[in-house]
Amino acid sequence: MGRSKPTRVVGNLPFAVTSFVGRQREIREVRELLASARLVTLTGVGGVGKTRLASEVAAASGRSFPDGVWLVDLSGVGDPDLVAGTVLTSLAIVDVSNRTVEEQLVEHLADLQALIVLDNCEHLVDACGALCNLLLRSCAGLRILTTSRELLGVAGEHVYTVPTLSMPSRYDPVTLGALTSYDAPTMLVERARAVRPDLTLSERDADVVVRVCQRLDGIPLAIELAASRLRSLSLPAVLDRLEDRFVLLVGSIRAAVPRQRTLRALIDWSYELCLPSEQLLWERLSVFAGGFSLAAAEGVCAGTDLPRERILDLIDHLVAQSILAPVPTDGPPRYRMLETIREYGWHRLTERDKSGDLCKRHCDYYLALAERIAAAWNGPGQAAGLAELRAERDNLRAALDWATSTPTAAREALALVTALRYHWCADWFLAEGRLWTDKALRVADRTSPERISALWVAGWVRLLQGDPEAATAAIDECAAGAAVVGDRHALGWVSCLRGTAQLFPGHLESAIADFEKTVADFSDDDDVVGMTLFQLAMTQAHAGDQGAGATARRGIELADRRGERWTKSYSLWAYGYHQYVRGEYEMAVESTRAALEIQREFNDHVGAALMIELLAWIAAARGEYRHAARLMGAVGSVWRRIGTSIAAFGPHLGAQHSACEHTLTQSLRQAVQHAERAHGAALVHARAIQYALDPSQSAQEPDEQEDTTLTARERQVAELVAEGLSNRQIAQRLVLSPRTVDRHLENILGKLGYSSRAQIAAWIARTRRLR
Repeated sequence: MGRSKPTRVVGNLPFAVTSFVGRQREIREVRELLASARLVTLTGVGGVGKTRLASEVAAASGRSFPDGVWLVDLSGVGDPDLVAGTVLTSLAIVDVSNRTVEEQLVEHLADLQALIVLDNCEHLVDACGALCNLLLRSCAGLRILTTSRELLGVAGEHVYTVPTLSMPSRYDPVTLGALTSYDAPTMLVERARAVRPDLTLSERDADVVVRVCQRLDGIPLAIELAASRLRSLSLPAVLDRLEDRFVLLVGSIRAAVPRQRTLRALIDWSYELCLPSEQLLWERLSVFAGGFSLAAAEGVCAGTDLPRERILDLIDHLVAQSILAPVPTDGPPRYRMLETIREYGWHRLTERDKSGDLCKRHCDYYLALAERIAAAWNGPGQAAGLAELRAERDNLRAALDWATSTPTAAREALALVTALRYHWCADWFLAEGRLWTDKALRVADRTSPERISALWVAGWVRLLQGDPEAATAAIDECAAGAAVVGDRHALGWVSCLRGTAQLFPGHLESAIADFEKTVADFSDDDDVVGMTLFQLAMTQAHAGDQGAGATARRGIELADRRGERWTKSYSLWAYGYHQYVRGEYEMAVESTRAALEIQREFNDHVGAALMIELLAWIAAARGEYRHAARLMGAVGSVWRRIGTSIAAFGPHLGAQHSACEHTLTQSLRQAVQHAERAHGAALVHARAIQYALDPSQSAQEPDEQEDTTLTARERQVAELVAEGLSNRQIAQRLVLSPRTVDRHLENILGKLGYSSRAQIAAWIARTRRLR
């Protein structure tokens, strides 16, 4: 009897840039805790490695959680109201409803066996505790692992205090060879060789290595900082500096616990070894949340005392000193600070009484970025613009938080929520859009001119959330204000959104009248006309109006003239729908697949779901029942993740969905339909699109077939990853350097399109089964 297919491991764990040293006992103990406890908090002093340990535990636990292992980084979240929304986004749940984020999380996780890692909870303890309590009471298969310097205080919380790295006793003589048995010396030597590849150690150096580690209390972050000094100092010189440093500091920071004194002393030392210009940049970079680009650093931090042309060199110096870390990215270079380092820089900045000025510059920079992307929206580069805004979400939140909480910045708040309209509504961050537009409107003067545009954006968000009453209130207020000042662009959007408000409940005649009036009255506004034409085409198709095809073609032609892609995909979808209701199935498939092909460029899960579902209806109408069932399984999974259904976009679409379901029930045996739907539901989003575009490829995952893209050595490394070995253990087994193993693992992840060790392990299991 054949074995059942292993469950796909999913999640969002990032690939580590540096090797992970030791901690095998800690990984085992935390995993054992997670097996019996549903909430485990890793606590300990800053810099002790809570985040890295949690990530490694999560990666090692992948096969225990078939519905996913998800990392939620809260370091860039300042507002407790955003905790649940950050979890929602990290789980790749698209928010299109007006239900609370907490309700959506509970519904999504209720029947799943999943692990969520909430990282950096200490500044949001109450919000994190309340969310954990709700989720654990409502979702029986959920486990939560948190990292925090402060306990959450939730019933059932099990605490694991992360120890410092192991090292020999100060009284035990240790040989150079024996140092590899201890984690702290091993890490120091590895990191030292990363900055000085020619570093050689003798037996006489063993004692110095141990004394350095002891002086650093075995704290990983302290070891990283000290190792960076070996670029220009010898080991004995580093030890001498440490000895002097602690003698000087022991009296000044006695209030801190010993290990906090150790870390503060090391960061103080690192700061004082920096040039004044490096210190100044360190302080200013602390304004960024979650990371930053080189362009952002230049835009926010440069000034008469810090010339723009010097920023890159100074960043390179801070990277060399382990103050900054590069972030792997396919785009322009990005950097981040560990939270402990960032907090130190922010403390120094506030001592200079410069934090308010820098927050204003930070907000201004991201407002200019958002406005530039919005202004260029109706042309090429839309997907890249949305991707840039996604990458900067933590900074956008920080800017919005500052603007909505600073009375003198109310206008910036209104301008920013308006500039982010496509981030909210085309990338489907509706809950955040609602939160921030409501806050901005609440704190702003009702006579502010920026309020008019923010109101139609609020109306758009509320309509897409399914809250028509609140949407109408915002649209009506916008219309009144725009009429007074003669804001034609806002009036155009008001007219378009009034049509949308009629379309969603199925009032076709009123919707067509509103849309046609919009196109006629605002023909010179391509933004408004482009958004209106595809909705008019869909409404006409619902009503049986043969002009729907011409309207859709007009929308496609307008988009092509501007090089615009997003509304083009919706115009193609509307054209395909028109052809489908006319029985022109071949042409309908061609149009809808062209629409879906464009959607691959975007993060618009709703648009992709609408298009996949239309292809399912066409397949059922053509008698391709098994193919239709598989597509319905795939799109059903998408709708469940999003937390809505196609009926939310109007009763006519809901009726088409029901008709397709009835056809499949009548045409397929229950077992066959169930199998096809299950096959479709198992597809991840990108694979579902791939199958919908080309069913001849079959829905089988490429990684379920015997793969020949990995080299023999990469295959060896992948096999050992599947056995649960760390990079260091793999290096010892294969007689390779840890850095070589790091490179092999990066190649494996890239070739397979994965982001975690757990996914590699699942792939190995599948390929073994196929042999």
